[in-house]
Amino acid sequence: NNMSKKPMQLVLFLFMIEHITRICRVLRTPGGHALLVGIGGSGRQSCTRLASHIMDFTVVEIEISKAYGKNEWREDVKRLLSTAGGDGKPTTFLFTDSQIKLESFVEDINNLLNTAEVPNIFASDEKATLGEKVRPAAKSAGRVLNTPADAYAFFIDRCKANMHIVLAFSPVGDAFRTRLRQFPSLVNCCTIDWFTEWPADALVSVATRFLGVIEMTDEVRASCVGMCKSMHESVADLSGRLLSEARRRNYVTPTSYLELINTYKTLLGKKRERVNLLIKRYRGGLGALEDAESSVNTMAEEQLALQPGLVQAKEDTEVFSAKVEAKVPEVEAQKAIAQKDEEATAAQAAEVQKVKDECEADLAEAIPILNDALKALDTIKKQDIDLVKSMGKPPLGVQLAMKAVLVMLEIKPDKKPDPEKPGQRIDDWWQPAVRLLGAGTLLQTLKSYDKENIPPKVISVIRKDFIPNEDYTPDKIAKASSAAEGLCKWVVAMEGYDRVAKVVAPKKAALAQAEGELEEAMGILKAKQAAVQVMVDELDGLKKQLKDCADKSQDLQAQSNLCQLKLERAEQLISGLGGEKSRWTSVADTLTESYTNLTGDVLVASGYVAYLGAFMRNYRDDATVNWIHLLGEAEVPRSPEFSLSEVLGDPVAVREWLINGLPGDSFSIDNQIIVSNANRWPLCIDPQGQANKFFRNMEKKKLKVIKLTDADFVRTLENSIQFGFPVLLENILEVLDPTMEPLLLKQIFKQAGVMCIRLGDATIEYNPDFRFYMTTKLPNPHYMPETAVKVTLVNFMITQDGLQDQLLGIVVAQERPDLEEEKSNLILQGAENKKKLQETEDQILEVLSADGNILENEQGIQVLNSAKVISTDIEEKQKIAEETEQRIDEARAGYTSIAWRSSILFFAISSMSNIEPMYQYSLDWFIKLFIDAMNNSEPNPKVDERVDILIDYFTFSLYRNVCRSLFEKDKVLYSFLVCSRLMLAEDKISQTDLRFLLSGVGGVSQDKPMEKPADWIP
Repeated sequence: NNMSKKPMQLVLFLFMIEHITRICRVLRTPGGHALLVGIGGSGRQSCTRLASHIMDFTVVEIEISKAYGKNEWREDVKRLLSTAGGDGKPTTFLFTDSQIKLESFVEDINNLLNTAEVPNIFASDEKATLGEKVRPAAKSAGRVLNTPADAYAFFIDRCKANMHIVLAFSPVGDAFRTRLRQFPSLVNCCTIDWFTEWPADALVSVATRFLGVIEMTDEVRASCVGMCKSMHESVADLSGRLLSEARRRNYVTPTSYLELINTYKTLLGKKRERVNLLIKRYRGGLGALEDAESSVNTMAEEQLALQPGLVQAKEDTEVFSAKVEAKVPEVEAQKAIAQKDEEATAAQAAEVQKVKDECEADLAEAIPILNDALKALDTIKKQDIDLVKSMGKPPLGVQLAMKAVLVMLEIKPDKKPDPEKPGQRIDDWWQPAVRLLGAGTLLQTLKSYDKENIPPKVISVIRKDFIPNEDYTPDKIAKASSAAEGLCKWVVAMEGYDRVAKVVAPKKAALAQAEGELEEAMGILKAKQAAVQVMVDELDGLKKQLKDCADKSQDLQAQSNLCQLKLERAEQLISGLGGEKSRWTSVADTLTESYTNLTGDVLVASGYVAYLGAFMRNYRDDATVNWIHLLGEAEVPRSPEFSLSEVLGDPVAVREWLINGLPGDSFSIDNQIIVSNANRWPLCIDPQGQANKFFRNMEKKKLKVIKLTDADFVRTLENSIQFGFPVLLENILEVLDPTMEPLLLKQIFKQAGVMCIRLGDATIEYNPDFRFYMTTKLPNPHYMPETAVKVTLVNFMITQDGLQDQLLGIVVAQERPDLEEEKSNLILQGAENKKKLQETEDQILEVLSADGNILENEQGIQVLNSAKVISTDIEEKQKIAEETEQRIDEARAGYTSIAWRSSILFFAISSMSNIEPMYQYSLDWFIKLFIDAMNNSEPNPKVDERVDILIDYFTFSLYRNVCRSLFEKDKVLYSFLVCSRLMLAEDKISQTDLRFLLSGVGGVSQDKPMEKPADWIP
C-alpha cells in the first residue's frame, strides 16, 4: 500500500486465504495461468495483486482510455512480453472482462495462453532488438544462439516461463459462455478458480475488523457484526424476490457489504458528532437559563449588602474632599512665594555664570600661550643647556634670554669693572646666568613659577626692557640657541598671562563674592522649598486618601451597577427565553435518547444507502421493517420506527431540494438522501427524467452536462475534476466507458502533496468540490455486477404520490394561477424562514453554551436580544404563512381528484410495456396531453363540475391517444387494465378479487373439490 497508487484495505479470512494460496501455486508453476470466475467485487483482483506481491512478481495491467483500440492493445502486449521475456522478470498480467473493448483482445489472450506469443506482433527490427537483449541471459543459461530465429525462440521460452496470465471474468450473461466456446485455451490452459459468495464467517471477520474502531460496548459490537451479516443475506433474498416479482435484477456483492460497513462508520461518526454538539448546546442553554433564574435572588441580596458600604464610602469621600479643598489655598500661596524666590535666585545664578564665563573667556587667551611655553621648556635638553653654559662670549640673543629669566627670578647681576671706563663698575648678567644653568634646576624652577603673583617691579622691567626690544623675539633668539628660544617663549608667556590675570583678578573677586551671595540665597531657597514640600506631601496624603475613598466608592458603585445589570439581563433571559426552557429540555432529552439509538438507526440507514437504492418503495419498507425487528432481537439500541429522512435528513436541505424540483413524496426524498450520503457516485434509473431535471436545477450554476456519445466528454470530465465543477452524465445505457473506472472507484492518490487521480493516460489534480451524477432513461436496465459495484444505483422512477403532487400543481396553475403562484411564494418564504429560524436558534444556543457567565457578556446579551427579536418576527411570519398555506391547500384540495385519477392512468399505461416493449409513454408526453385536456375541455366556474368535466375529457383523450399506438389485439387488454386499476383505486374491487379473476382457483384437486361456502351455490 505504501508503494501503490491503488492501496487496498484488506482483511484476511480463511475464504480469501484459500484463493490467495491457489493463485500463488498457479504463479509458482512455470507457464501457469489462472481463470478467476466470480461476480465483480468478490475479491478476484485484490487476491491476484496480493499473491503477486507475495511471489515478488510484477503486476501488469492495461489502462483503458476513450481512444484505446487495437494498436494500443498491441503496444501493451509488446510491453508485457518485453518485460517477461526480454527483462526476464516474473510478471503477472491481470486482465478483466470489463477491459475487453474488442473481441480481438480475447483472441490475442488465447494465443498468449497457448504459445506465449501473438503472431506477427513484432516487426523484424523489433525481433532483432529482443534477440540482442536476451543474448547475455542465453549465454548464462548455456544456450547458443546462432541465428535470429534461435534468439527469438529463446525469448519466447522466457516468456512462457516468466509470464503468468490471470483472467478475472464474470459468469453473468452470455458473453462468458460464448468466449469459452470460441477460445478453448481460456479453459484448457488455465487453472479455473471459482469465487463464490462469501461465507458467513468471512462476513463476520470483515465486519469485526472494520467495526473494531467504533466506540461501543463489546456486546453491542458483536450484535452489530451479526446484524451486518444478516442485512447482507436478507438483501440477497430480497434481490431474488425482486427478480421473480418485478423481473428486475439486482446483485449483492462483497463490495456492497464493504460499502455498508464504510458507510456505517462514516455516518455514525458524523451523526454522533452532530447530535453531541446539539446536546451540548441545548444543555448549555438550559444551564445558562437555570443559572439566570438561580442568580436573581442572590444578586438582589448582594445589591442590598453593598448599599451600607457604598454610603460610608461616599461620606468618607466628602470628608476628605473638604480637607483637600481647605488645604489647597495655603499650599498654593507658599508654593507661589517659593516660586518667586526660586526665580530671583535663578536670575542671580545667571549673573554669576555670566561673570564666570567672562573670566574663563579672558583666561582662554593666555592659557594657550602658557601651555605653548611649557611645551617649549619640555623641548630644552640638557645638552642645549650645557652648550649655552659653555659659551665664553654668548650671542646677544642668548644674553637677552638669560637676562630676562634672571629678572623674572629676581636674581641680581654681578658687578665687574667697566673696560671702557676705568674705575667704574658695570652689571654682569652672564655669570649669574652661568651659575643658574649650572645648578641644573632651571627648568623645574620655571615650570613651578608662581604665575599668579609676579612682582609688579619684575613685570615692569620685562615690559620696559624686553618686550619692546626687537631683538627679543623667539624667532630671532632661535637663531642663537634653541634653549634660549624656549626661555624667551616662557618669559613672553608669563608676561602675557600676567597682563590677562591683572584684568581678570577684579572679575574673579567679584565672582567669588557673587558665588557666596548665591550660595546663601540657595540655602534660604532650599529651606523654603523643604517647608513647602512638607505641606505638599501632607496635601498629597490627603489626596491619596481621597482617591482611595473615591475608588472604593466607584468600585462598590460598579459592583452595584453590575448586580443591577445582571439582574436586568437575567430577567430579560427569563422573560425572552424562559418559554423555550420546556421545549429545549424536551429536545435535549430526545437528542440524548437519539444519541443512544444512533447505533441501530444509523446501521439501518447505512444498509438503506448501501443496498436499497435500486429497490422500489414496498421492497425498501419490507427490508427496513425486517432489520428493525432483527435489531430488537439483537438488543441493539434503535428507534421503534425507522425513517431515513429522520435519521439522515436535514429539514432545511430537504426544503431546498423541493424548491429545486425534487418530487415531494418520501420515496424521492429518500432517493436524494441516498445520493447525498453514499460513498460511490450515484447512477439514477430515471425513465421519467425527474432526477435529471432536479440535478440540473440544483447544480445549475456550474453544471456540465455530457453524454458518452460526445466526442470531448473525457476532456470535459478532466476539466471539471480539476476545477471542482459538478458533472451530469445523462442517457447512459447498460455499459459504462472503461475510461471512467478510476473515477468511479475514486482511486485518488497523493502526488507531490496534491490529491490526484489518473483518468485514462492523464494524471490530473482532484478537486474535493467535484460532484458526479449519472442518469439513465432505461426503465429496467440490467447492470452487470462489475458495473453495479462501482456506482450507487438509485431507482428514481416516479411514484404515484409524487406524480399526483406534480399534476395537482399543474392543474391549479392552469385553473387558479393566483393560488399556485401564492403557494410557490409561500414555499420559498417558508424555506427561507425556517432556515433563518434554525440559524437564529443555533446562534442563541451557541452564545448560551459558550464558556463564562452569560450575564457578564454584554455582546452576547445583545446578540441574544437581537436573535430573539428576529426569531419572534420569523415565527409570527411563519404562523401567518402556515395559515395562508392551509387556506390555499383547502382551495387546492378541490382539484385533488383529477390529479389522483390521472396519476393512476399514467401508471396504467406505463405497465403496457410489460405486454409489448415498444409501448413506451414518456411523462412529458403525458403532461402535455394533460394540459391540452385542460385547455380544450369545457370551462365551468364551479370547481366540482369543472373537475368532473376534466376527468371525463382527459380519460377519453388519453384512451384515444393510447389506442392509436396499440395493436388491435391489445386494445381490449388496455381497456381492461385501465378499468381494473381505477376500480382498485376506488375500492370497488379488491386485489384478491382481481387475482381470482385473472388466475382462477389454483391448487385445488379435481378429486377433492372445495366445500361449498353456501347452499345456494350449485
